[in-house]
Amino acid sequence: MRALALFSGGKDSTYALHIAVLQGFEICKLITFVPSEDSSWLLHRPYAEFTQLQAEAMGLDIAVERVHGQRETELHEIKQKLAKYVRECQATHLVVGALLSDYQRIRFALIAEELGLKLFTPLWRKSQDRYLLELVDHGIQALIVSITAYGIPLRYLGKVIDSDIARDVIARSRKYGFNPAFEGGEAETFVVKAPLFRRSLCVEGEPVILSDFEGYFKPRRVYLC
Repeated sequence: MRALALFSGGKDSTYALHIAVLQGFEICKLITFVPSEDSSWLLHRPYAEFTQLQAEAMGLDIAVERVHGQRETELHEIKQKLAKYVRECQATHLVVGALLSDYQRIRFALIAEELGLKLFTPLWRKSQDRYLLELVDHGIQALIVSITAYGIPLRYLGKVIDSDIARDVIARSRKYGFNPAFEGGEAETFVVKAPLFRRSLCVEGEPVILSDFEGYFKPRRVYLC
């Protein structure tokens, strides 16, 4: 089974890729779509420019494609750009890290069907309450690079999610009502180490605080270490 994998560099696409490899998929190429708009409905933007380093750490080929990220046009743009790699790789499947969003999953399913691919979404409808702990248990080390939800401490910016942070986030999600898997965009992540990585990534930078509950970790240097 030859697969293309949509890869943003965050926890979900990395974990979906991990499961795909465990289940016997041959990953012929990772594809990162970088939206020019922050408001993309389908795509993850933070740190997308560093996915080539992650691919190098895994020894996988990657293509980085820019799209406008506007709701009316991004689906067509993604399909057009994917079609080229389907032909080149003779792919049969598309790996996507969709977790809960029906909007995201349905649209990627439409793209896959139109390109003659089977959609593989191994994370679909996983337990939201235990998801961060599951990532930790499977060796996915995800750095928190942005926070936009009341209740998530800004001190976690630039921190790798470990079991203590995961449990704290889960407890806080029950108190403040945000999604504990960050599926609503409450926080964004960048994976610095995972079982597929032959080398780790190091991220140097500093937190930028925008409000009492919003901030991001501004990278100064990202490198293989």
